[in-house]
Amino acid sequence: MLGLGDMGSALAARLVDTGHPVTVWNRTPGRDKPLIEVGAEAAATVADAITAQPLIVACLLRHLSVHETLDPVVDGLRGRTLVNLTTTTPNEARELAAWAAEHDVSYLDGAIMAVPDMIGSREAQIFYSGSQTAFEQHRDIFDTWATSTFDGRDAGMASLIDLAMLSGMYQMFAGFIHGAAMVGSEGMTATEFAARTTPFISAMTNGFAGYAEVIDGGDYAVPGQQSLEFSDLSPIVRASDEQGVNPATLAAVQALISRQIAAGHGSEGLARIYESLRADDRTFGGVA
Repeated sequence: MLGLGDMGSALAARLVDTGHPVTVWNRTPGRDKPLIEVGAEAAATVADAITAQPLIVACLLRHLSVHETLDPVVDGLRGRTLVNLTTTTPNEARELAAWAAEHDVSYLDGAIMAVPDMIGSREAQIFYSGSQTAFEQHRDIFDTWATSTFDGRDAGMASLIDLAMLSGMYQMFAGFIHGAAMVGSEGMTATEFAARTTPFISAMTNGFAGYAEVIDGGDYAVPGQQSLEFSDLSPIVRASDEQGVNPATLAAVQALISRQIAAGHGSEGLARIYESLRADDRTFGGVA
């Protein structure tokens, strides 16, 4: 295990708890002490660590740190399996997969959908993509950490799904914080607002499946949808301005709605804004 931040330490501890031999290394000395006390072996150098076990797991800071850590010892990786659980973009994962292939290293990219305390539970999820052989060979280890899903041979796919899900999460959080700022302008606490809004937002997530069906079907005029014209958010934007609250996050959504209305799609459903976001609309703002 290379990298003993909160997540790397949780992953290593779970392996020790389930009886797997674990060798640990961390750039900053001392982070390995709690793991050594419960049975992990410490490696003084990266070179020592990667030759101790056939499976190497990297849980580092960024894409560049993977190269900084492993480039100097890449010859020692030959014939081994590298699982990279460092957060990367899809193209960074693909670059690492190509680099690994050049050096006869079996490569899996992984994306963790969990916080450290969730490791070892079924609620935690880890997505993998890259070498299917490596995934199947080490599935018993992966399943000790979380619910494991293999998302194909494209090494970038796990990262893409991970970042897409995080995009939804962070924009949801931003929406909550924007709402808290609106009511906070008149004295309501964020705690009270959270208690009021959580049941509503939780119920609204049940609508994801319906939006997905419309998007996949490609017919945004299916009866029963909330239209773009009805979904006009300008009153919320104006209310934010009136309360002295920055409406930037909401204004971005309104811009997508307005462009689709301007293109003549106002009677179609809100899901239509997907057409202004999709990857093959290279203008990123033009109307498909």
